[in-house]
Amino acid sequence: MPALNVLALNSGSSSLKFGLYRVGPSQAQMLLSGDDQSTGGEAASSEAIARIAGRLADSKMPAPDAVGHRIVHGGPRLRSHCLVDDSILRQLESAAAFAPLHTPMALAIIRFAREHFPGIPQAACFDTAFHAGLPDVARILPIPRQLQAEGIHRYGFHGLSCESILRQLAGELPGRVVIAHLGNGASITAVKDGKSVDTSMGLTPTGGVVMGTRSGDLDPGVLVYLMREKKLDAAMIEDLVDRRSGLLGLSGVASDLRYLHEASGSSADARLAIRIFCYSVRKQIAAMIAALDGIDLLVFTGGIGENDAEARAAICSGLAWIGVSLDADRNRSAGHVISDRGSRCAVRVLASQEDEQIARHVRALIPPVGHQGAIT
Repeated sequence: MPALNVLALNSGSSSLKFGLYRVGPSQAQMLLSGDDQSTGGEAASSEAIARIAGRLADSKMPAPDAVGHRIVHGGPRLRSHCLVDDSILRQLESAAAFAPLHTPMALAIIRFAREHFPGIPQAACFDTAFHAGLPDVARILPIPRQLQAEGIHRYGFHGLSCESILRQLAGELPGRVVIAHLGNGASITAVKDGKSVDTSMGLTPTGGVVMGTRSGDLDPGVLVYLMREKKLDAAMIEDLVDRRSGLLGLSGVASDLRYLHEASGSSADARLAIRIFCYSVRKQIAAMIAALDGIDLLVFTGGIGENDAEARAAICSGLAWIGVSLDADRNRSAGHVISDRGSRCAVRVLASQEDEQIARHVRALIPPVGHQGAIT
């Protein structure tokens, strides 16, 4: 079958990454990629799409045949990748409360992409789709059944990243894998026989491990206390746990681990923030090992997971009890395999390929028509 030119748009809370791929039945070739850091708000999102369209034209790239969008949370009704129409847009709008940091921007990007690239299919690719089959013991939250029925349960995120890791492992995929996606947003996922069986994030991307500006898991009593004693309303709570907590709140310096490493020589708070982050990740990895009844492979991915050798070493140093052992030289060079020969489980560093994963899903959703040639 002929190949398809797919523009993948990966919107975060304040940035927009893009990649143009030529996707065939089994291979995907990246033609152009980049990012736009000036998004946020309707006007900025429109301008970002216009700049991307301009870069494609200036680079003499082929026009996209379809556009794929990363959607962090589709709510309880949208759990499978799908083509976007007006009905899907309305459902996404109704689910915006589940991921208020991400969904409003993603919706704006979809609207403006439809305007700038009229007449071609647009697809929504959900981070929650990979976790849609979570077993009840991991999915159901300990709250009244009426609330469970309204869609309040564990969803899990970074699913596109996890899918890309499994695709890269292909024939080397062992039975029990823990994926540590560590970036400004971070989550730990347990994968058994290629399926997600538990993951650290819950109803929203705020839960789980400590993140750049997000708190991760908190005692619910903390929020009740803040509401009752400090008179914080829902918007103030949301701002606190999503934008002013995590590494930023702990350090008072930065949300980026690179800057915290630089500041750690003079700032005790920066040092503590790094220690708490690594401790939080280590605990969640151990929890996922328990969910899997053991581990065959630990994978680090995401901006921190792929690039921060010091953080990887600190996290793994507390996993020696399960037999995890790193080769210091391999870890510093960030080779694909960073465990030493004596390690009871392999430890690898693999790049998250969310954009390519989006392009592959779009290719599967849209039968290519009227295009010639294939990837060689």
